Amino acid sequence: MQVTVFLELFNYDIEEAKRMTKEKLALEVIDRLKKEYPDAGCTLDYDQAWKLLVSVRLAAQCTDARVNVVVEDLYAKYPDVASLAAAEPEEIEAIVRPCGLGKSKARDISACMRILHEQYADNVPTTFEELLKLPGVGRKSANLIMGDVFGKPAIVTDTHCIRLCNRIGLVDGIKEPKKVEMALWKIIPPEEGSDFCHRLVYHGREVCTARTKPYCDRCCLADICAKNI
Repeated sequence: MQVTVFLELFNYDIEEAKRMTKEKLALEVIDRLKKEYPDAGCTLDYDQAWKLLVSVRLAAQCTDARVNVVVEDLYAKYPDVASLAAAEPEEIEAIVRPCGLGKSKARDISACMRILHEQYADNVPTTFEELLKLPGVGRKSANLIMGDVFGKPAIVTDTHCIRLCNRIGLVDGIKEPKKVEMALWKIIPPEEGSDFCHRLVYHGREVCTARTKPYCDRCCLADICAKNI
């Protein structure tokens, strides 16, 4: 019995030490990325909350740059929630097709806008739980809305976040978005989460790239990155 208790306490101490080490690393990474990308923000263009909701759905397996171009035509024809809610999915699909997966994205956007129009007076719900109930909205999208629109603590685990956090050593071999998010909540100060994830996007596109060899020679994190230690 005593041996079992000792082992449990020993294992707990090890895990606690690991967590504290990652917290220290996280704070250093946050500080350096702030200096490298002081003005980093969401790369999807929007001036109203519902537009970000539409754009983030279109951004699945599509670049933000292309989404920003496509939505110009969408909003020219449907300038508000009510008009987009009244549109048939096929009409929406005809415009958003260049973003890929046009049929499913148009269906989700149509259903989502109708819910906003009928249940929320054309507004975007303000709680994480309500956002998750909207068609086509997962944890990543809900966190983006909470952080960028409502200024609430948020961690957006997109592909850049997952890849870089594993490379840097903030998480260890975790690929599932929700598990990465939960791990980061333990080590990232809540008020830093949203901007931290935006900066990871910039860093992932410009330096720690996925499709080419990472440019470690000009990386501000090179000396503390687990990949290089």
